[in-house]
This record gives sequence, structure tokens and C-alpha cells, in this order.
Amino acid sequence: MRVAVIGLGLIGGSAALALAEAGHDVLGFDPDPATRDAAAAHFPVTGDPADLAGTDLAVVAAPFRHLAGVAAETLDGYTGLVTDVSSVKAEPARLFARHRFVGGHPMAGKETAGFAAAEPDLFRGRKWVLCLEADTDLGDWTALASLWTSIGAHVVPATAAAHDRAAARISHLEHLVAAALVRVADEPLARTLAAGSFRDGTRVAASPTALFTGMVEGNRGELIAAADDLATELETARRHLDAYTDWPSSISEWFDEARARRADWPPEPLAAQRIPLAREALAELGAAGGWLEAVESEVALARRPRVKSTS
Repeated sequence: MRVAVIGLGLIGGSAALALAEAGHDVLGFDPDPATRDAAAAHFPVTGDPADLAGTDLAVVAAPFRHLAGVAAETLDGYTGLVTDVSSVKAEPARLFARHRFVGGHPMAGKETAGFAAAEPDLFRGRKWVLCLEADTDLGDWTALASLWTSIGAHVVPATAAAHDRAAARISHLEHLVAAALVRVADEPLARTLAAGSFRDGTRVAASPTALFTGMVEGNRGELIAAADDLATELETARRHLDAYTDWPSSISEWFDEARARRADWPPEPLAAQRIPLAREALAELGAAGGWLEAVESEVALARRPRVKSTS
């Protein structure tokens, strides 16, 4: 495919490098001359939107707050297929409604940013959501699924609404909590004593602020709901801590339940199976937490997570 990658930061740069290594004709686009200079050693680059005409696919990897400008200006009149890599999905679908658009979100990243941090294997073995709505063109969706699985990603079919609810709970909330933990521990002795649990629990607090503000802007409603559920859990823990007459069994049970759920992650995959590239089959796979590992002519190689017995 002739692929234009718009925005050559960590995610866009990594996608461009991976696609170029896979043999695709890649054209990078970025408004920053220094970024273009760095990427030019690996694939052709441009700062002129007119050069994007004639490509088959535009992968929009611009920051969330710039998506409206990309849709209305950079890709004005663009006739190829468009996808994105934003961590929220409902709002990009609205912004790109006039284009042939299929929303996407690779579940990969690092706390470092920019093209210098990009790496072609960033997505290998990682989940990549592709939005499958009732009106999504199945041919366009399948073309993207084939593209991303070809660079090693595991494609998960999901609606934008289902993605945004899940992402709020396994990504966006974690950024909020990491920042809160850093703020709570902001005293000299605590910072000196901090070790593994603090490091692991606060890693994403080092991410660029613009990344998290984009999540908040695009997924505020679902993030509020997730924060409310977290507050309920913390209040439950607080009640257990106050329950001296039932100490420590109540708080132990609370920790045991969490430990058991954490022990079941990541989900163990079942054996691979072939499923038809049909809307109902794909939607059912995604709802069950399954993913595609390869796309063939009329079928896809899929896996589902093993569901452990609760009895």
C-alpha cells in the first residue's frame, strides 16, 4: 500500500518505520522541520499536504487537539482511506465523518515521546483496536486489519463506545492515578524511600502532559465514570481500615479478591481458530475479548481468551 503517516512522533514514527520495513511505500508528513529531517533517513517525508494525494491510506497520528485541523485542512479533499491512532474513538469518528474513516488505537507506547523514541517493533504482539460499527465498510476494515497484523499487531474489533469505556478503565484512569500518587508522595523522605511499587505505579506520570489532556478532552464522560468507580473502591477499603472489630479479615478479603483478578491477567489465549471475515463473527470475537493475528482471503486467524471457571 501507499501509506501516508501524518504526525511522526512515537506512535506515528513507529508505524511508519514498521510499514516501511514491511515493504509498503511510506510517505511521512509532519509540520516540524526537525522531525522531518530525522525521519528522512528512513523514508520520504513532506510538509506539504498536497503531496498526500494519491496515497491509498492516511494514518493520522497527530495529537488529539490537532485532529480537527487535520480533518478539515491537511486531508481536505483526500479520497483515500483514513484511520487514526488516538486513545479515544468516538470524537475522531465525528471529526472524520466526511472521510472514508475507520478508527484505530494501538495499545502500545512509552513514557518518552518524539521520533527519536520510535521503534518498528513497538506494536509486535500488542493489541490494536479497529472500530467496527454498523456502518463501517467491511472491506476497508479488513484492509486495515490485514495491514496491522502484517506488522505483528493483534487486531481487536470493537465499537467506539465500547473502546472508550474500556480505555477509560485500563489506560486513562491509570494516568490520573499515577499523577495522584506522585502528588501524595511529594515529601523528601517519601521520595528517598520510594522503590519498586512507587516506580511501577507512577511510570505513566512521566508521560507528556499533552497526552493525558487529550484523553481527558476526548473521553471525559467515561473517565468521570471510571473515577467514580475507583472512588467507590477506595471508600470500601477505607471502611475496612476503620472496621477495627473485624480486623484484619475484612481488608484481607478485599485484597484477596483483587489479587485473584490480577492473577488472571493477561488472559491466557485459547488455540488459534479461523473465523469468517463477517461483521457478526468479528463483533462477537471482539466482545469476547478476542483478536485477529492474521488475515487471509476470506477468513482470519483468531484467538480468544480462556475463560476460567469460577466454581
